[in-house]
Amino acid sequence: MRALLSVYDKTGLEAFAKGLAALGFELVASGKTAAALGEAGIAHLEVAEVTGAPEMLDGRVKTLHPAIHGGILADRSKPEHLEALKQREIVPIDLVACNLYPFTASPSVEMIDVGGPTMVRAAAKNYEHVVVIVEPADYGAVLDELRREGAVSSTTRHRLARGAFAHTAAYDAAIVAWLDSGEAPAAPPREDVLPPTVHLALERRQSLRYGENPHQAGARYAVVNARASWWDGAVQHGGMALSYLNLFDAEAAWRLAHELGELDPTGAPAVIVKHANPCGAAIAPDLATAYERAFEVDPTSAFGGIVALPGSIDRALAEQIVANAKADVLVARHIQPDALELFAQRRKNMRVITADAPGPEPLQLRPLGSDFLVQQPDHFLSGRADWRVATKAEPTEEVWRDLELAWRVCARTTSNAIVLAKSGVAYGIGCGQQNRVDSAAIAARRAAGRAEGGAAASDAFFPFRDGLDACADAGVRAVIQPGGSLRDDEIVAAADERGLAMVMTGERHFRH
Repeated sequence: MRALLSVYDKTGLEAFAKGLAALGFELVASGKTAAALGEAGIAHLEVAEVTGAPEMLDGRVKTLHPAIHGGILADRSKPEHLEALKQREIVPIDLVACNLYPFTASPSVEMIDVGGPTMVRAAAKNYEHVVVIVEPADYGAVLDELRREGAVSSTTRHRLARGAFAHTAAYDAAIVAWLDSGEAPAAPPREDVLPPTVHLALERRQSLRYGENPHQAGARYAVVNARASWWDGAVQHGGMALSYLNLFDAEAAWRLAHELGELDPTGAPAVIVKHANPCGAAIAPDLATAYERAFEVDPTSAFGGIVALPGSIDRALAEQIVANAKADVLVARHIQPDALELFAQRRKNMRVITADAPGPEPLQLRPLGSDFLVQQPDHFLSGRADWRVATKAEPTEEVWRDLELAWRVCARTTSNAIVLAKSGVAYGIGCGQQNRVDSAAIAARRAAGRAEGGAAASDAFFPFRDGLDACADAGVRAVIQPGGSLRDDEIVAAADERGLAMVMTGERHFRH
């Protein structure tokens, strides 16, 4: 039996090689793998001794030779293949252990592995006769089967082959992403915002309690070798296992909380989300006040919701949270030990999580049957300095702050969306309706007069004045909207008639 070892990651190499040698394997190794075996005093052949051709081109060509690939690819069930090996005096290779240059750690042309993927794919193709290993973590299981059974089972060979093809697929996807990034040498300027192809290799990072419903399996996957998301560093301190919707809603809450924090770096934001939509959002001088105001917006919807507090939770704030309606998930930047102890005692099922700020969002993919819709993540193109006051009335400084808060919350709410805000609190949130008037009516009902004198936001333009009138009837002093309707002049005139200030942003934020 012959084994070919060619690994960049030499974790566990010495023990694995010794185990194979003890089982009677003849070892063949290339380059630095051979040097490592030599230093360990493990007998082996170098690839050049097998091929009769020393490596060349600064190591770019080492294993690309019939003596190697013929030994890997020969179908042992075909007499003609075995006869071909015999005629060329090629020894079959029964096991290939190979992992690739760590391209993502230091992307460059020289870190693009050629011989490694070729060996891996060859061995994986011939998995019925050849064992292929790309992860050092699999060394032990393979040795155990060889010692116990004298061979590696077909089930294990199949599993390892799948892992090998997944390994090379992820490797190629990383190279494509680098070439698309513009960081590769001689990369032409990007003409399209979206690339002509998207290559995804995903690895399961977290198994979930269940999917969108209990009868659906669910898990969180991440792009292989991509920058870690905030979920990878999140720590769950207590509560039941997370479900698909817990993660989906917590993502929405945590991102919105940090976006609101950008409006006032000296203030503290608090967000409560239910079914991916905010049901409470506030900015206050301190976290406890922000949380209490966000909760008071809609205590009924807050039951079973997601609470996002990007600050430190002390015992007193923990007492507030425990005293209020049950939350399914609490996400915070930091939670003091005595607060964690209280949650463990009084809210045993609540998922309690600490996490860093969310990073930038990648391209967004959404299934469309067997296809995918792909888009850039939604982001704010402009701010107050770029917006235009279209009415005779001008917002006061206090109302400007209400407009900014309402605009941000509205942009992260399912369309059609209307948000009413006053004094740092989004009191009325109407979302997910087929017409803007219904959304405005829902927002006004939930605000219950608390947004009087504040501001309203609409995620898209008002096609008719009825939606604007519904906001005016709720008592707001100003409205912010993208503009762009054929009836903009009529809408502005209606705002003047109602004594409202109207701000046009020039950007729409539909969310489906």
